[in-house]
Amino acid sequence: AVAEGPDRLPADKNTQEVLCGKLRVLEADLTKITTLIEFSAHLVSISSEERTIFITFKTFEEIWKFTTYNKMGFLRHSLESLLLDQEFWLNTLDHEDSGIEVSIKEENLNIMYKGFLMQEGNKGYHRPLQAQLNRKWHIMHRMNGKKSFLSFNHLKKVICTISAVGICEAVKAYDGNGPDELSFEAGDHIIILGLLVNCFEWFMGKLERTGDTGLIKTSLVKATDSLCESNEIFLKEEDRKIFNVEQEKIKKETIAFLKKTCQSDVDTVYKLGKLSHCVCVLRMSLFKLNLKITPLLREMKEPNRDETALDSSELQTDSESTETESPQEIPHFTVCSEKGGTSPDGHHSLLSFLGSCDYRPEFQLLYCAYPEFLLLHFEGHSDEEELVAYLGAARETARKKRMSWAQSRICFLLGQLCAGRSKFSQARVYYEEALSVPRDHFSDMPLLSALYSNLALIYLTQKNMEKYFALSERFAALLMAVCDCLSGSEEPEVLKFALKKAILSRNKPAEARLCLLLAKLHLKLGEDMSAVPFIERLLILADEMPGVCDTIRSHGFLLLARLYNDHHLTHLAESSARHACLQVSSAVADCLCSISLLLENAQELYGVDIPTQVASCLTRAAALACAGMEPSLAHAHALCLSWLYQKHGMPNRAVHYMCSLLEHTSASRLSQQDTSAALIWLAWLLICGLQHRAALDVLDAVLSTLPEHCTTQLEGVVYNMRAIALRHAGNIKQAAESFRAAAEVCEEFEDRHNWATALANFGFLCLQVKAKRLAEEHLTQAVELFSEVEDEGHELSFVAVLLELGKLFVSQGFCEKGKICYEWALLIAILCDNSESQLQATRRLCHLYGEVCPDEAQCIIYNEHQLNLLRQTGDITLEGEILEKISQLYLSLGTEKANRTALDYTKRSLGIFIDLGKKRKEAHGWLQAGKIYHILKQSELVELYVQVAQDIALSTGDTAFILELLEASGDVFFNSTQDREKAVCFYRDRALPIAVKSGNVRSQLRLCNKLTELLLQLGQYGEALEYAQTALDISITLADRLNERVAFHRLATLYHCLSQFEMAEHHYLKALSLCPSPLQFDEEALYYVRVYQTLGDIIFYDLKDPYDAAGYYHLALAAAMDLGNKKSQLELCTRLATIYHNFLRDRELSLHFYQRARAFAVDLNIRRINLAPDQSFRTTAPYKITPGY
Repeated sequence: AVAEGPDRLPADKNTQEVLCGKLRVLEADLTKITTLIEFSAHLVSISSEERTIFITFKTFEEIWKFTTYNKMGFLRHSLESLLLDQEFWLNTLDHEDSGIEVSIKEENLNIMYKGFLMQEGNKGYHRPLQAQLNRKWHIMHRMNGKKSFLSFNHLKKVICTISAVGICEAVKAYDGNGPDELSFEAGDHIIILGLLVNCFEWFMGKLERTGDTGLIKTSLVKATDSLCESNEIFLKEEDRKIFNVEQEKIKKETIAFLKKTCQSDVDTVYKLGKLSHCVCVLRMSLFKLNLKITPLLREMKEPNRDETALDSSELQTDSESTETESPQEIPHFTVCSEKGGTSPDGHHSLLSFLGSCDYRPEFQLLYCAYPEFLLLHFEGHSDEEELVAYLGAARETARKKRMSWAQSRICFLLGQLCAGRSKFSQARVYYEEALSVPRDHFSDMPLLSALYSNLALIYLTQKNMEKYFALSERFAALLMAVCDCLSGSEEPEVLKFALKKAILSRNKPAEARLCLLLAKLHLKLGEDMSAVPFIERLLILADEMPGVCDTIRSHGFLLLARLYNDHHLTHLAESSARHACLQVSSAVADCLCSISLLLENAQELYGVDIPTQVASCLTRAAALACAGMEPSLAHAHALCLSWLYQKHGMPNRAVHYMCSLLEHTSASRLSQQDTSAALIWLAWLLICGLQHRAALDVLDAVLSTLPEHCTTQLEGVVYNMRAIALRHAGNIKQAAESFRAAAEVCEEFEDRHNWATALANFGFLCLQVKAKRLAEEHLTQAVELFSEVEDEGHELSFVAVLLELGKLFVSQGFCEKGKICYEWALLIAILCDNSESQLQATRRLCHLYGEVCPDEAQCIIYNEHQLNLLRQTGDITLEGEILEKISQLYLSLGTEKANRTALDYTKRSLGIFIDLGKKRKEAHGWLQAGKIYHILKQSELVELYVQVAQDIALSTGDTAFILELLEASGDVFFNSTQDREKAVCFYRDRALPIAVKSGNVRSQLRLCNKLTELLLQLGQYGEALEYAQTALDISITLADRLNERVAFHRLATLYHCLSQFEMAEHHYLKALSLCPSPLQFDEEALYYVRVYQTLGDIIFYDLKDPYDAAGYYHLALAAAMDLGNKKSQLELCTRLATIYHNFLRDRELSLHFYQRARAFAVDLNIRRINLAPDQSFRTTAPYKITPGY
């Protein structure tokens, strides 16, 4: 669900419904969800109704990774990016913690978790770090020659605190067994160096009375009053960053990119003034706006304005940062090749370099992994054997001269050489000698760390577990006491031993410190992805220990984001970057680093240069900087946010941020170019918000700062934008003058791109005042200039001008010219790969071939292209509507193949509407599919689809929609030539009762008319008479004369069919009385002809009254003569001749009508006229029921 605010309360109903709609779309096509792959989860299904995503896992490691990402908040952020629109982040920018709330059923996860543990059992699989939490760590030792296992929890501890700092007291005397151990007497006070961790056997201490330092067993000391518990994971003066990032460089690059993208051409390229997207009207005080810009303009006019002040502080910082002392250069040593291996200088230079008792920065390379130091600083030897011999001789010389530190370091180098050649036993001897060389105490801690780690690894390789555990304990104590003691030659497995002990003792500070050190070590070794699990665990522990690790959180998330990004885990990188700037410890540089990472993946994830997720990071950076914000940051912040808001149709918010920039104290320190560009951008935003007067004030103010006797391109930009504002304000004359001034500037600088834009804007102005000929001329000139421009960046303006020119041609009836413009625009849009422009051009072509110049084939082609474009943009709603339209187009072709294709498109649109939860569209889709099946004569499926459509309509509970769909269901059969009787039950039994109950009179009238027509054709005259009378009553009530006339005509027809001839005559005459007078259309005269002829036939043939019949025939003949219908006149003259010849005995009139009939017969090529009365003629013959109804 979507939640808002710090209390994570549910968002409004509309937002929740949007979320459900997105889930329904994904439910239909699970391939669109690629996010969960990075989260080590396998998608099973989605239930949009329950708002649930079902996932599964295949290994224990996948569960571990997924739960880790969820705890860190990455899962929530990733789902937000997947399910929420870009506008959401702008609309909720002022609401903290707005986003998706994700919950996981922990019981189900635990069942899977335990299942994997039981399956893996004791197979010896390598498990992730947290897998050790549920296993009991055992320490192996020898007791009476037998192996046994002791639980770590059974070890006796004198100090009960988890981690301690301060001073402790020795409980008994101890004599150190080596230079790394400290000797002391009972009762001595020992200062804890770093941290004393009770789960480790040793800690590093300093004897208070002598100042000596060394390792001390934890079990030999007790607490004093000055001892206190500590949760710190950093030591004093320790670098609190895992990895150094060039934040200042990234910060400058990010600000430069934002400014370039959002305002790259605002002061050089003319704007095209269509502004069809303006939907919001701003309300702004002109007085306040003038107060903001006046000081800026005054400073712009100052000739000695210092434009370099913008980054002076940054330059100073950079210069200071470069003044760092470089370490002393490491000398090079020549390996003697003489027999005996003695050096000419007696190894003096090497021993002098290595003889320091303290650590020196030059030793860092020496302690690193083999063979960097040996390869770079030893020369003159042909192979490693000569180098080993040389170092061996130097070792012996150091031993004789009692240069203990030189001897230890040479032994370390010899051990490195032997270990590199897999001579582990010999390496172990050298390492042990380096540790045991007599000296007072061990002061070179990086050397001690390298010795412990390498020697422990050899013990582990040789499966000497007792010594491995013992030395690992010492190494753990060293890690807890000495900052930055890792040289890069250590083995991570040795550190993991200490980490496992910390985990099992539930010592979170120690666990966090060891995770930190392991991450640093892996990064030093270049094993980036191996460092990731430890950084993730460190950040989770930071959540569990508030206040302890806050300083590392933002930096840790940034580092994770960079590592994820380097390995193409883009969703994780985005989530981690967003998380970094939300931390309490985040600084301005951290936020800008987050933005930099978001921008790197913006095109891949969102298809844009700047996603709206950047807005929250920028706002956070601005809030952190507050009053001391740098001018470049304030400029980028306002510029980017205003650009995003304007792009997404919210100009009011865009203006707000630009005005906030003008109010900021740093605005006066912007360069003149940036200030001018910012003011022009503000003016454009005001124009977009329909604040034309305010925009004109800003533009006039900028114009006043430009040099009077020197024309600049900026002047043309201002004139062009000023003309747009004047045009929309209705000041046509001044707008035309400004457009002409802008065009003259372009002509002077030979700037064809801007010149074309100015001419196009003038053409739009002409269109506004209905000067179509002049508009056509200027738009055509603009098209010619655009077509000659070779540079990129003008394509979108070119497309817009072509579309407007094409629209003008079509409105004037030049469809071919319009088609050329539209197709040209489409080709340019395809060339520049702009989906929005392609959509605009394709829609114009669809309208052209669909309504202006109907061509079903072309209309289908362009609608299908529009469909492909909509798939790329992801607009599912429009995609469904276009599928519906294409289905209708294929259906209009009338072939069986086209009908089947229409059915396929209908089903595809139906699937989309089901996914979107649009019940109305869904119901119409089912009904349309049923209609097509009816056309294809697949009767068995028709009723099924129609029934489903009705069920969907009923589920909406909307009476009006239910009535509409039931009537449409009946129309499927009513408008067909087969199974028409099936429409009766839909009209009579279902739709009509609902219409009556709901009081929908118009629907009642329409249904009664349809039922009358249908029952008449089915021969059910009595029932049809009832509905015809109801239709008449409703028509009279509504004063609807047309429907009243139709009702009288149908009643007359029904009475005629029922042989109630007097009633039929009465109703026909009532219908005729309602006809308009005088007659306006030929159809009305034809109606008179047919009705009077029908009345004459009824009187003559059915009522046997030739005198009255002759009167009706005369009226019909008069109408036929007015209409000029020779065939009707022939029929009527023949009948009148028959009546006067056989019944009224008027030979003169009989001869007259006979001669007229003969004349019409000759014209119509009819040879014979029979004046004898037709005894078999029946007036009800036209109403005979057709077989199949």
